[in-house]
Amino acid sequence: MLSKDDNELMCRVGPETKMGAALRRYWTPALLASEIPEPDGDPVRVQLFGESFVVFRDTRGAIGFLDEACCHRGASLYLGRVEDCGIRCLYHGWKFAVDGTVMETPNVHDPEFKTRFRARSYPVREAGGLLWVYLGAAERQPRFPAWPWLSLPAAHVLTTVHIGDCNWVQVVEGLLDSTHLGLLHADGLRASANVDLDYAKKVGVMQADLAPRLQAEDTNFGFHYAALRQRADLGGQVEARVTAYVTPFTILNPNGDIATIIVPIDDQRCLFFHAFWSAERRMNEEPLRSQQLKFVGLDAATLDAFGISRRTAGQPGAPALANRFGQNREGMRAGRTFSGLPGIIAEDMAVSVSSGHIRDRSRERLSTADAAIQRLYRTLLGLARSVEQGETPIGLAPDVVDERIAGVHGMLAPDQPWQSLTPGHVARGRDAARSAAE
Repeated sequence: MLSKDDNELMCRVGPETKMGAALRRYWTPALLASEIPEPDGDPVRVQLFGESFVVFRDTRGAIGFLDEACCHRGASLYLGRVEDCGIRCLYHGWKFAVDGTVMETPNVHDPEFKTRFRARSYPVREAGGLLWVYLGAAERQPRFPAWPWLSLPAAHVLTTVHIGDCNWVQVVEGLLDSTHLGLLHADGLRASANVDLDYAKKVGVMQADLAPRLQAEDTNFGFHYAALRQRADLGGQVEARVTAYVTPFTILNPNGDIATIIVPIDDQRCLFFHAFWSAERRMNEEPLRSQQLKFVGLDAATLDAFGISRRTAGQPGAPALANRFGQNREGMRAGRTFSGLPGIIAEDMAVSVSSGHIRDRSRERLSTADAAIQRLYRTLLGLARSVEQGETPIGLAPDVVDERIAGVHGMLAPDQPWQSLTPGHVARGRDAARSAAE
């Protein structure tokens, strides 16, 4: 369990908070590539870490990521006009370039006035089907991540986003919790036997053992979390599913071809990005795209109906705890469904949201099944405190080799360490000292 003070430290992400300051030190996904405006198209409003921004693409195709509030009198640039290589505020016509340069101040006679200041703008990068932004201090801008999937052609990376109506840490916890998979997602795992998808084949085995042996080790990028299942049907070999948690937002799934990234909108809502990739298969083209999305419950119809798409999140009458998220209770009683919910994503969202916008962790009782959850708490609290003390955030030191960080799934001999499956594993802190002693 956590004290209420530690829970607040871990969950609050506004600009004046310790965790908020730490999170702003990393490159952060803000939009899908498909959500970025066309040149001179309508600006898009983005909320991250309790702040509001606008994104626009100018006449030449360059992307601007600016504070939403005009630096003159605070009118929203979301209402602005994107024209002639800039965005113009409707209130007094002040116009800004993508880098924040003030291009025009038509209600001010002094031609030098606009040269004395700039609007706040932020560096952006397009990669892996996402638009990334860096919101921290310019002099501390880190290298951009070099995960291999970020450089694959667009046809080979399938990205999605939906909204979680709860604090971001609650969603990250679910992604690091191996033992819920065979229970909460029992319907999907049973269905996987009849689906010809790599994803379905890789996750179907998890129902065979609902209580795997769990181990975690800190690394120089965050930590690895291993779920180990002994397979009597395979001569006692150990099936290892190793998740890589890359501080602070990213989870690299043991399937080896999925990244999930959880980004706070504010203290009580978050963005949930998925990236599915394959160097060989064109994941982002039909029919594979629709098959993948439908199986996991990320297709547009399911996200809209469950009230977690960009378009439907927060609408009155959407599935919520008050209406049991629209569970099929009759189907549950009849044994046709375990959860009564429409797919894996809906199941994850329902249980995460059901514990409130910010769960009170001072009352939880963790067990050996929660090894990764405890590790997550310790990592995030350590991150916030280390950044406050002026230290380099976890994962941003020069010794981190992004290309070698991966989730992995493999078979081991009974006495073989799971770390042998992860070439990017560099133990950190107490775990490094323990490994050296062994």
